[in-house]
Amino acid sequence: MSTDTDTDLFSDVDLSWEHLKNRLFLGVIFAASMFGVVMLALLLFDVATDFYVGLTEYNISLVDFFTRDGSRREELSGFRGAIVASIMLMVLVTILSFFVGVGTAIYLEEYAPDNRITRLIEANLANLAGVPSIVYGLLGLAAFVNGIGMGPILLAGAIALALLVMPIIIVSAQEAIRSVPDGVRNGSYATGATKWQTVRRVVLPAAIPGIMTGTILALARAIGETAPLIMVGAIFINRMPYGPFDRFSAMPTTIYNWANEPSQHFIHLAAVGIVVLLAFLFVMNGVAMYIRHKYETEV
Repeated sequence: MSTDTDTDLFSDVDLSWEHLKNRLFLGVIFAASMFGVVMLALLLFDVATDFYVGLTEYNISLVDFFTRDGSRREELSGFRGAIVASIMLMVLVTILSFFVGVGTAIYLEEYAPDNRITRLIEANLANLAGVPSIVYGLLGLAAFVNGIGMGPILLAGAIALALLVMPIIIVSAQEAIRSVPDGVRNGSYATGATKWQTVRRVVLPAAIPGIMTGTILALARAIGETAPLIMVGAIFINRMPYGPFDRFSAMPTTIYNWANEPSQHFIHLAAVGIVVLLAFLFVMNGVAMYIRHKYETEV
């Protein structure tokens, strides 16, 4: 009896408009997703085409490309100095940002009191993670290149990139540490372990997958950044750096310079450089996925 009454009650409700809105919303979000995928595919196709044309029609030798430094002459230009500079940059950025970032995350999650100041710091860190990269380049230019007279050296670029990725590392490390269950901590305390022993031997091993993944992805962003390096003066250097106090030109800035040249040969050199940079990015992302899977399996 009540079933018949409920059926009669909702029989006059027209849900066709609601179904139409759902279909329209699904269509809009699908179109937005496909727009990004299609634009990325077109960009990769354009780069791959220029790469192929550069190898076949312009006779760009990959051996010479990887064994020569930069040059104003297109037939003598290479990518060796830029690759070495980018690798040195990533080493310095890791040293400058990883330990400070993870240490800050440990303090904020495990030791800092839950008060207004801590919440303000965390909110500012989240905001700093979204600041445009050119702002960090201007900071590096004003504070380090001109402020203390470092000049456009590799260390100045590394500091600017370290400031760029440090909020990302802190936030990702906080999330990884926060994901460790409280029961794991309480079990450690029940055995008589101190706060630091619990953090070092229990919390950090469980949070390592998230910390390493966030750090590597942050470095993958840093290796492709151009604006901070341009701001600190890493425009064009036709030699390979040998230390942190040498002038340099990394992969993104070298590609940027080649792309601005009127010669088509330089345009295709830039395409080859983009393929090399993408290979670095794919490798770094693959390493992040492997480390995360490996540690998650062991833990």
